[in-house]
Amino acid sequence: MRVAFLTATAPGHGYPMTALARRVKARGHDVVSIGFPSAEPLVRAAELTFFPFCEKEYPAGSNHQRYNQLSRLEGQEALEFTHRALADILQAAFDDLPRALHETSVDALVIDGVLVELGLVPMHLGMPYVHVSNALHYDFSGYTPLFAFDWPHERTPEAFARNKEGVRSFLKLLERNRLIARRYAERVGLNFDCNDPLAGISKSAWLTQTPKEFDFPSSHWLPQFHHTGPFHDGYGRSAQEFPWDRLTGEPLIYASMGTLQNGRESVFSTIAQAVGERAGMQLVLSIGPVLDPQRIEALPANAVVVDRAPQIELLKRSALCITHGGLNTTLEALAQGVPLVAIPVTNDQPGVAARIAYAKTGTFVPLKQLTVPGLTLQIDEVLRNPEYRENANRMRQTIANTNGLEKAVDLLEEALGPKATYITEA
Repeated sequence: MRVAFLTATAPGHGYPMTALARRVKARGHDVVSIGFPSAEPLVRAAELTFFPFCEKEYPAGSNHQRYNQLSRLEGQEALEFTHRALADILQAAFDDLPRALHETSVDALVIDGVLVELGLVPMHLGMPYVHVSNALHYDFSGYTPLFAFDWPHERTPEAFARNKEGVRSFLKLLERNRLIARRYAERVGLNFDCNDPLAGISKSAWLTQTPKEFDFPSSHWLPQFHHTGPFHDGYGRSAQEFPWDRLTGEPLIYASMGTLQNGRESVFSTIAQAVGERAGMQLVLSIGPVLDPQRIEALPANAVVVDRAPQIELLKRSALCITHGGLNTTLEALAQGVPLVAIPVTNDQPGVAARIAYAKTGTFVPLKQLTVPGLTLQIDEVLRNPEYRENANRMRQTIANTNGLEKAVDLLEEALGPKATYITEA
């Protein structure tokens, strides 16, 4: 079987998707990654075949300006920016993906879960497809808080009403996406329910790399929805230069605000001040390519500041991870048994932070409430209370036992094989 993986340029989505693609390839299937030209280095590092699409709309390097702009936004403003960008991606992909699928001669397609509506393309073509949520998955039912909110999981009528109102407010951001999808459906003759935000989701399989034990409990998932576990294998990434000789051998506090929300010097300065000169520990700060490290204030004397870092290798040496709450970084930390302090900025990060608190694998501080004293208290709490480390270690063992990559590939093969069930509508 020849399977296409639609791969994003953002590392938090691209790394888990290419890891999954490599494991499918290892099972003997022919695999090709389809993506915007800027995704090619990430795919090539994973030793996968790459096929570009939407080259006119998204030429190589065109993502840098958008990422730089997004890196300085937060909250609702960043959420709106992200979904405008997703709408533009959908428009371009609806126009060019059918050609890419034809020219690559693939039998099946794996789509990132943030592009729910793009399932209409393989649906129209009669091609089996699955969705994979590399970021935190959607739940529009109201039985758990939607990913964009840091609300705790509660089962009261008041919480359900709050969650449903959150869904209604979020769906306003998707109006353009659904309009674009409806226009595509009308053009190709598909019966598309534009009132259902999950109308394009695969009927065969929808996978999330979120472990079930890390997620809020619910019995209202769609029958094809499956928790697997992280899509990490530690390979297939470009080598990152790092000054290993500057590490003292002390346990690390590793801090990163990810690749998309890392444009605020004040956040890194607050982290540096809150960590301070802690005896027996060393701070490693990964700040991204936008900021000048010289402008970060109050760095501890032995701190190491880099624009990019070999994250998994550093987490193996860490006592604490300070993170924006991106799902990929969070799961990479938990896979090493490292507790967290999250500073969620936007998108799915508030929902991930709420799950960190729910699983008692760490704590979080909303960005708008971030202060040096407040962050210092959270760091002290996680480092001094052994419960967080114990719970993170239990999650590490759960992740190891579940083996999310193998479980995901089993589900993909079942969904995309000869007996796959998919819907073609006229």
